[in-house]
Amino acid sequence: MIVNSPYSGKPMRVVYEPDTWEMRGEVYPYVHIAFRDDENGEQFTTTESDTVCFEQVANQYRERHGIPYVDEIVALRERYGVSATKMALILGFGTNQYRLYETGEVPSDSNGKMIRSAMNPSVFLDLVRSSRNQLTEKEYLKISKRVEEVIAEEQCKRQEQWEAARLFRCVRGRANGFAPQSTERLKNLLLHILEQMGETFQTKMNKVLFYIDFLSYRERGMAISGLAYQAMEFGPVPQRWDRVYSAFDDVEQREKQLQGQECLSLWANGTADMSCFSAEEIAIIDKVCETMKKMTSRAASQKSHNEPMWSAHVEKQELIPFSEAFTLVGM
Repeated sequence: MIVNSPYSGKPMRVVYEPDTWEMRGEVYPYVHIAFRDDENGEQFTTTESDTVCFEQVANQYRERHGIPYVDEIVALRERYGVSATKMALILGFGTNQYRLYETGEVPSDSNGKMIRSAMNPSVFLDLVRSSRNQLTEKEYLKISKRVEEVIAEEQCKRQEQWEAARLFRCVRGRANGFAPQSTERLKNLLLHILEQMGETFQTKMNKVLFYIDFLSYRERGMAISGLAYQAMEFGPVPQRWDRVYSAFDDVEQREKQLQGQECLSLWANGTADMSCFSAEEIAIIDKVCETMKKMTSRAASQKSHNEPMWSAHVEKQELIPFSEAFTLVGM
């Protein structure tokens, strides 16, 4: 984020400072983002920087209390084909409450648990039946039919969840930057990167994914891929990276010689569908691809070695906390 000072008109320095935020009686650590004019010492924040600060705290609260994330709340309603108003009615919320949750308001613990319960289609069907007298007959029949279809689709969903468990070692939370975990998102992310960069060695792809996720966390308060990263000898590496790159038929692996060693390179054998990513996410992905496109694997590894968060955790080969994304120097 680049902001010009309202006092001098010159670009201001972005300042990242550890702080705490009390949310509903609980104190959470976060990194405060501000812009400082070094000429006169003035400092202020923007709506965008305040949003990133809030998201850091809100996501920790959601994780601790088992409250669904915004994308899950939106996807749930869309899955059942129900309007936000009707969803609020069926769950027993205020008229506009569900819509507010879709735009970022954090549900109360009780409402959050109700939403999570409704993710089970059998539970939601019971709630629909309990609300029958509050719906028109047409609405009731339409919603009931759709939920019954979702129940029938559960077998396929369970297969997808099993596949996701093979690729994502950590569940959604602070370890993976609170990113959604979806095999479809991950596949299309890899395809898009390969479309932008061409043939890419696995060593370099590890670093590209790292920078995408940690830059996204710094700019948005949430990562993108759903992966967690371990500090290894040659730089940050996604957990289960070998499974990630071999999981999709559309991502082709080829044996190549790299500096006298047999290595695997990745090629796109399909076209990415980026409809599941926001414009903001795509902009971050493309920025990293453009920055690293012409780098060799060795240069990409060296770039990651300049990151303080890698140096701090490589000796013990620990997971790299996303809270350290604000020390990122390579982007």
